[in-house]
Amino acid sequence: MHITPVPPCPETDVVVVGEAIIDIIDTAAGPFEFPGGSGMNVAFGLGRLGVSTAFLTALGSDERSKAIQRHLDTAGVRLLPGAEHLNRTSTARALLDSSGSAEYEFDFEWNLPQISPTFLPKVLHTGSLASFMEPGATQVRSLLELFSRRCLITYDPNIRPTLLRSHTEALRTFEHTVALATVVKLSSDDARWLYPRTSPHDVARRLLDLGTELAIITDGASGSYLRSNAAEIDVPAPPVVVKDTVGAGDSYMSSLIAGLLEDREDDFGYGKLTRLGTAASLAAAITVGRHGANPPTRAELVRSLELAQISRKNSDD
Repeated sequence: MHITPVPPCPETDVVVVGEAIIDIIDTAAGPFEFPGGSGMNVAFGLGRLGVSTAFLTALGSDERSKAIQRHLDTAGVRLLPGAEHLNRTSTARALLDSSGSAEYEFDFEWNLPQISPTFLPKVLHTGSLASFMEPGATQVRSLLELFSRRCLITYDPNIRPTLLRSHTEALRTFEHTVALATVVKLSSDDARWLYPRTSPHDVARRLLDLGTELAIITDGASGSYLRSNAAEIDVPAPPVVVKDTVGAGDSYMSSLIAGLLEDREDDFGYGKLTRLGTAASLAAAITVGRHGANPPTRAELVRSLELAQISRKNSDD
């Protein structure tokens, strides 16, 4: 078996391991294609925020792969070696409802290139289909086991029930991954599917009991709930006119990771949870306020944070 060594890149702060696919949206003018996939979106969002990011994924050697690579290039994201080894690049056809929410029909294959890591990033992120779909999911877990407790690990399961074999198997996979992660983010839909009839507060407590240090439940316009062993907080979602929700959770995740890199406080106390949750919520709000998975740049997010701070100050006065 040929194993590709990953060249040392000490300037890389984050490695994202996840799927890159082509999203297809049917319009009156015909199908429209654009790069997507939770892993790709998180990597792209990090690049936009000025975070040095490398991306480990699986692609075909085709025009759709080239489109994904061009997209990543615009954000300065580095594609790790060996990605183009599939028969074709995976796709997801997006079906939008009247509120702009998306459901997907997938043509998906996930099998990572065989690599030998030669550097330790500050953060390793994974999630979504990459953590559930075999044979790649086993490779992902091996990487997490290798890096667990050696760097920050962030995880967003981004559950796609139609692609999972069973609830029991998916829950087992999810909880094994949670035990390896530092930070875990679930959407409210994820939490309800994984833990039916369990409150978000109790779901977060369960994740902490499994070994993660920070558990987050996001709930769209209702905001997000962050809980650690030191503190808990509800963060309201900023008001926004929603164009669509494509990529909103991934933008939240990108901002969260960027915040983890910048915020040097050792514990997940109230102040840190407030800063992380506020910035991530603003990043998601910017994304839903425009069409597609179009996350904010660093300048846009900084400006949004400044405006939010001014608004809070005026309210206090």
